[in-house]
Amino acid sequence: MVMTAQPSYARTPVSLASRLVIDDVRHSYGTVEAVRGVSMQIEPGEIICLLGHSGCGKTTLLRLVAGLERPTGGRILLDNLTVADAGVFVPPEKRNIGLVFQDYALFPHLTNLENVTFGLRRLGKADAEGEARRALARVGLERHADDFPHALSGGEQQRVALARALVPRPSILLMDEPFSGLDRRLRDSVRTETLKVLREARATCVIVTHDPEEAMRLGDRIALMRRGRLVQLGTPEELYRAPVDLAAARFFCELNEVGGRVASGRIDTPLGRFPASGDMGEGEAGVLGIRPQGVELRAPGSGRAGRIVAHRFLGELDLYEVAVEGLDRPLIARRRAVAGLARGHEVGVHIDPAEVLVFPAHEP
Repeated sequence: MVMTAQPSYARTPVSLASRLVIDDVRHSYGTVEAVRGVSMQIEPGEIICLLGHSGCGKTTLLRLVAGLERPTGGRILLDNLTVADAGVFVPPEKRNIGLVFQDYALFPHLTNLENVTFGLRRLGKADAEGEARRALARVGLERHADDFPHALSGGEQQRVALARALVPRPSILLMDEPFSGLDRRLRDSVRTETLKVLREARATCVIVTHDPEEAMRLGDRIALMRRGRLVQLGTPEELYRAPVDLAAARFFCELNEVGGRVASGRIDTPLGRFPASGDMGEGEAGVLGIRPQGVELRAPGSGRAGRIVAHRFLGELDLYEVAVEGLDRPLIARRRAVAGLARGHEVGVHIDPAEVLVFPAHEP
């Protein structure tokens, strides 16, 4: 076996991280309210992921923090300094904020070194070049300093953009869908490298993404947004284990959804009775959300009777579709392949209670 050396990155200078306070911030485009009363506090050195579907307001919120848009209501503070409210607006160049855009926004006519040096015009030429070369070394690209961006891969261009954003040592770094242009194979490695650099720089960081797995990998906390509002804010585990509503649960995992009704504090369904959430009243309609890994396939006669109606090989886990009496659609199960188990086979279906979520039937 041939072992390849892992890149060795120079240590990133520590930034003086700021606390970011977003207080009842609103923003409208004409009659369309894109951000609706969002409030959160991001601690110095914390990485927050703004997560949500396209059009939910996450990029608009990022632009408001950057100073590229002016809020129509509320206020934004960096530490104790108000940078935006009804009477104050600090322009972006005076906020000490670094930006990494979705398309990286590198200048094609400048070398990578010149791109990184661009944000250091206040320094002398020699000092700026030295800082830029060190920044490129931190992201493992010092050998490409004199190349142009088009000569680099997408992942390398992203790292140049990161070096350019970090070289002025910003107190806050804002990243808008920074990995969306990368293929899946490359995305994982670039995210890992980026997270390493961010941890070393210790800048407060806000990352916009629509990918829940990416948010869980990168964020100390996740801010889930929907239709301009902040729906839930918490650690990745909190949002996955205790989503605030059915739509939030769907965002983090494919769900088998089974209807039922509450009786004596439990929800009755064709798959059995499960504890209802505390805010659900007697007789209320509810939805049982079962993660695919919570559908266990056993020998016939053990658990609910089921029949395999489809099977797909997916690598580590196979996908099974299982018809169960009383359900309108098959359950989706993701399990390690079971030898000999195929379409048409009878099975016993058991539901792992740890993989079950219960919500009111009405949509949020």
